[in-house]
Amino acid sequence: MEDGKTETIRRRHEQIINLVRGQGFVTIEAFARQFNVTPQTIRRDINSLSKKGLLHRYHGGAGLSPSTENVDYSRRKTLCFSEKQRIANMVARHIPNQASLFINIGTTNEAVAKALYKHDRLRVITNNLNVASILCNNRNFEVIVTGGLVRSRDGGIIGEATIDFIRQFKVDYGIIGISGIDEDGTLLDFDYREVNVAKAIVANSRKVFLAADHTKFGRNAMVRLGSIHDMDALFTDQQPAAAMAELLSLANTELYVADDGADPE
Repeated sequence: MEDGKTETIRRRHEQIINLVRGQGFVTIEAFARQFNVTPQTIRRDINSLSKKGLLHRYHGGAGLSPSTENVDYSRRKTLCFSEKQRIANMVARHIPNQASLFINIGTTNEAVAKALYKHDRLRVITNNLNVASILCNNRNFEVIVTGGLVRSRDGGIIGEATIDFIRQFKVDYGIIGISGIDEDGTLLDFDYREVNVAKAIVANSRKVFLAADHTKFGRNAMVRLGSIHDMDALFTDQQPAAAMAELLSLANTELYVADDGADPE
């Protein structure tokens, strides 16, 4: 019974998000009529989705999340925690021992670092102090931290010095995260300096893996990183919508869904 109730809530949340994306703003009363539930139920739904950064709570309703501000780091660490772990474990299975790789900023990438810890003789270049802290205790690893400006809020390193440092290398794998994936496959984030570092990682990796949970699909952010076409593989936790799956197929970007095992779709 509880599983059925959970599935009903999940579907309603998805429909709420779709309505907001289609209309820009929807009142609590309109939601309540649409789903035949009480306004109190809708308020709980909106609060939950707002905490995840999937929409923005306004007086009397809900609208699109702002494209200028990300959810704070401490909250992002707990959002979709189990989903990020499953994604990370799948990414790690696709990284061989003795590989060289970039790992950039993001809580999903920090989960990837933890999943990689038992690998053998990796050489990791990162602009994420949290990733470096996780991996440096493995004596078989060589961990290189970029130069640049350290962001106090999340331990990310950004700036021109970071980009110049990354350009000195050509590695086997680049592992990047993202804040949003638009419906046309555009990859979006909030900080242009972070995006410029990610672009350097993409340009200097032989293969690029994008690790992103399902909440990133259709999420709003203002800075363009590139396109899903630039990724060799996408690792996520839920099957994306048919239109996105078609974009991935056209781009020859392999799709790996954590709940479906490690085989590409």
